[in-house]
Amino acid sequence: MLTPVGVALGSNLGNRAAELDAGFAFLQSLSAQPIRRSSILETEPVDCPPGSAPFLNAVAELQVKRTELPPRDLLARLQVFEQARGRSREHARNAPRPLDLDILYYGDQILCEHDLVIPHPRVATRRFVLQPLAELRPDLVLPGQTRTVRELLAAGMER
Repeated sequence: MLTPVGVALGSNLGNRAAELDAGFAFLQSLSAQPIRRSSILETEPVDCPPGSAPFLNAVAELQVKRTELPPRDLLARLQVFEQARGRSREHARNAPRPLDLDILYYGDQILCEHDLVIPHPRVATRRFVLQPLAELRPDLVLPGQTRTVRELLAAGMER
């Protein structure tokens, strides 16, 4: 049985479009079926150091077998790929980066560990995530939420 997994992609360093393309290709390599991908939007940085460049943001949904790619293994693979694309292993929170890959949801699973929280703890308050996610899954109710992605976006959450 396959589990839908949402991943947010962001880039604000280097060739941002090429970084997102590389991210989409990598996510496809992890998925048991063709990924679904949102359009790409340019957004102002949120909670980043002053002078940070604008981001390109998107969301992809892949399908994984829980037994073959559980959340912790997925996180490790995403982090290795981010580092291969030039992200420093030791980076300040919200520092500029060539590629950022964040797990938004992993089916209906809820995890709360020191370095992995699913669903992503800020997904419901970030317009730059909700807007592309609404293209793919407008009626999705994330675990722990009571409103759909469309409703969260319409509520005008802060960014």
